[in-house]
Amino acid sequence: MKLYGKIGKILNNVMINKEEFKRYQKQILLEEIGLNGQLLLKKAKVAIVGAGGLGCPVLQYLTSCGVGTIGVIDFDTVDETNLHRQILYTANDIGKKKAEVAIEKLRIQNPYVNFIKHDVLLDETNAEIIFKEYDFIIDGCDNFATRYIVNDACVKLNKALVYGSILGFEAQLALFNLNGSKHLRDLYSEAPNPEDVPNCSENGVLGTFTGLVGTLMAQLTCNLILGINAPINELLIVNGKNFSIKHLKY
Repeated sequence: MKLYGKIGKILNNVMINKEEFKRYQKQILLEEIGLNGQLLLKKAKVAIVGAGGLGCPVLQYLTSCGVGTIGVIDFDTVDETNLHRQILYTANDIGKKKAEVAIEKLRIQNPYVNFIKHDVLLDETNAEIIFKEYDFIIDGCDNFATRYIVNDACVKLNKALVYGSILGFEAQLALFNLNGSKHLRDLYSEAPNPEDVPNCSENGVLGTFTGLVGTLMAQLTCNLILGINAPINELLIVNGKNFSIKHLKY
């Protein structure tokens, strides 16, 4: 217990109890994490925009890893067409609010995490207000208009942004705006016209691939929290057909 107290003071009195230590002990054994790293995870406040195909695996893995505070931002309801890839939900949840259902199930998964529900449509009027309470932002939304709102708010607030998107069997993954690094507008200065951008409703998406990319986003977020190597000014192109990952500098 003296060890808990000593390290807890270093991290602003953030501490873990015996039950938490037992839950996380396998990752605490990793040299790159240890008890200090676990305390960093618990201290972290992360907001996820979108509790859909990408957001679900992100939420589940950050919850299982012990990220201390997780904000769920989603105003949508569960639809039957979501169920093959949005694996937090079942047929019994159809018609219910995603943010509410997600938090209810995540609390069962890990009672030591603090969840905050944001059942709102994110826009220019509320993005900065919501984001300012968090350390890191994750973009798992499904439209470019919201992506640019998220990006611009992160730039104004100097918040690091974990970005992921999918089209068919190809995904893009990036870490934006970390300590002044490049951001979405440095890649694509303006959002494309909605009618020019295909989406999963028109082109389809495989549930396993959203799970893969969402898990990579969760890993990138953990690396960011723990101070482990993260790709700066790189766009990762993930191919679900040939299992390749290309690193493109920009």
